[in-house]
Amino acid sequence: MVKIRLKRMGAHKKPFYRVVVADSRTQRDGRFIEEIGYFDPMVEPNVIRIDDEKAKKWLAQGAQPTNVVKDLLKKSGIIE
Repeated sequence: MVKIRLKRMGAHKKPFYRVVVADSRTQRDGRFIEEIGYFDPMVEPNVIRIDDEKAKKWLAQGAQPTNVVKDLLKKSGIIE
């Protein structure tokens, strides 16, 4: 099963996340298929940049977003 999920980057106590498409069996920060955006919770307001064409393509192919990514996609206006 393919998931759309966050990959943690950044320094200790300064997280930065990439939104990636990955096989559900791989580890959180392991191999991924494609990077479709990023999320920076450390700045105010939070920065969310997601390529809507790539996200819609993967969702159409059956990729399942995690709960957090689903909320980010809603805030970005990609899904309702």
